[in-house]
Amino acid sequence: MLCALTVGVLAMAAPAIAQKATGSAVKSSVPRAPDGRPDLQGVWDFRTVTPLERPDAFATQAQLTAEQAATLEAQAAASFVDRPPPKGSVGGYNLFWFDTRSSAVEDRRTSLIVDPPDGKVPALAPNAKRQVGSLEENRPSDLPIRYRVGGRGYDGPEDRGLAERCLIGYSSGPPMLPGGYNQNVQLFQTSDHVVIVNEMVHDARIIPLNGRPHLPSDLRQWMGDSRGRWDGDTLVVETTNFTSKTASFNPTVTSAIGTGETLHLTERFTRVDARTIRYEYTVNDPATFTKPITAVIYLRKSEEQMFEYACHEGNYGLLNILRGARAAESVSRESR
Repeated sequence: MLCALTVGVLAMAAPAIAQKATGSAVKSSVPRAPDGRPDLQGVWDFRTVTPLERPDAFATQAQLTAEQAATLEAQAAASFVDRPPPKGSVGGYNLFWFDTRSSAVEDRRTSLIVDPPDGKVPALAPNAKRQVGSLEENRPSDLPIRYRVGGRGYDGPEDRGLAERCLIGYSSGPPMLPGGYNQNVQLFQTSDHVVIVNEMVHDARIIPLNGRPHLPSDLRQWMGDSRGRWDGDTLVVETTNFTSKTASFNPTVTSAIGTGETLHLTERFTRVDARTIRYEYTVNDPATFTKPITAVIYLRKSEEQMFEYACHEGNYGLLNILRGARAAESVSRESR
């Protein structure tokens, strides 16, 4: 369920992929929709083991050498081997369920973050707050819980993370971030709308391209309010009006920084060839970060069909978490 982002890289840099899609050569190579725009439709896979932030071991190195990439790719592949479960495991997941890819982005970067240039999440603004959860224990925290997994207790569903409550997916964002599995997105496109459907959780972002204004500022949504436009051959999506119940940014599934109500998110989708979309996003929130954050991920064409994730359907996890807490409280009272 959760991302173990290790640096592993496929040593096949593709310079054409590493650049934005500009120029006649690119224009002639990408599939086109009937209106002449690049055709972004289909199911796309954004798995990678490139970490969001640059590891300290590569502090001054933005790109791996081919030799480093080969070594780290082998290490990443070797880490996904069958092994006995750890002591105390209830058997919820093993490595069969994880699908993180054993290679990284095509240009061998050491981090998904490209700006700031050091590949790190920038310093926080003076009044910005960070919530940190845990996979092993409850952590004290104010409400609302804005991280995805973990929680502060079991008094009610509000004490648990947003993904545990099936409100927002582990990797869907927005912005999209690679995770442990179900890292697929399906794009639909007409001349005046684009629809983005993430596999986990299966919310659809219906994005007008016709200049429609954003919702009034007092109308807030879990995934914000998105408006799109074409900048040459790049689809640009601007999203505002996030609810304060979400974070400005979730670097991991157990951490949340700031509040979504001050976030302005810009996403750029550029189809660079028949098999690849360059996905770039910028998190702009001066109330939370001292600098904007820009990251680049590549979406790879998938021939697979995407099925409904159906997080709530038959999901007794949260119910049993709360039921177990009530049973434990009852036992504690009876033993006094």
